[in-house]
Amino acid sequence: MDYYPESVIRLINEIARLPGIGYKSAIKIAYNLIEMSEPEVVKLAKSMVEMKKKVHYCRQCHHLTEDELCSICASDKRDRSIICVVDTPRDLIAIEKTREFHGLYHVLHGRISPLDGVRPQDLTIASLEKRLAGGEVKEMILANSPTLEGESTAVYLSKTMHGKVDKITRIAHGVPIGGDLEFADEITLLKAMEGRHDY
Repeated sequence: MDYYPESVIRLINEIARLPGIGYKSAIKIAYNLIEMSEPEVVKLAKSMVEMKKKVHYCRQCHHLTEDELCSICASDKRDRSIICVVDTPRDLIAIEKTREFHGLYHVLHGRISPLDGVRPQDLTIASLEKRLAGGEVKEMILANSPTLEGESTAVYLSKTMHGKVDKITRIAHGVPIGGDLEFADEITLLKAMEGRHDY
């Protein structure tokens, strides 16, 4: 690390803390930032600070929003009898890109994973239970990623929410096992949604 000035070392270390960014990628990003003009870097920094100040989770579904409700929950064009449960906001966006699902969502913000210390109470499951208690929801679609943790979460939700909603379905596995929903293309996701089954 003696090859870089202190400020560059600090920047590389901060970038490398981001999930999915390794040390080599952090160095590449740092070099790109060095090559940018000062106004461009300031603009980037301001947009990051603004995002951090303005963006929070929707009080109903826990998707990203700058308002009390996200645009999906606030829409009067959505079918409120169906809730699609996803692991992350990225998964919600992936399904929205298919333009075929017109219900509401519920974002868990993770998956049950005892090995990683993620318990059901660490997710937004209690909030989901309250939404189902209203009686308006007739079907809950489990669209958790087809990983071991995603499957464990889906099984837990199926058992926990049994009897609280008329129908519980699971998206079909056109999505590859072990893959993340956000990386599936729109057609694969569309087929997975169409091929959902009782769970």
